[in-house]
Amino acid sequence: MAVFNNSFKALSDPTRRQIIQLLNQKPMSAGEIAEQFTMTKPSISHHLNLLKQADMITDEKQGQFIIYRLNTTVFQDVIKWFLEITENKEE
Repeated sequence: MAVFNNSFKALSDPTRRQIIQLLNQKPMSAGEIAEQFTMTKPSISHHLNLLKQADMITDEKQGQFIIYRLNTTVFQDVIKWFLEITENKEE
């Protein structure tokens, strides 16, 4: 359940949800992500770190940039969990 706790914590913030939506469109560098917001780069870095801790995004160094990508496996696990708890189970 710890994985889900980190996932729900990561999803609880509107900025992180917006970052997820951006990365769903394409992989991006931290600078490209920061351009979409009116907050400081350290604040964006904090949000990216929380998303990484929840395994919702991955990062890969490409030259002098770090490229962030969405990790859809975690989202699939969360959706599966939701579906399992909402199924009509015969008792």
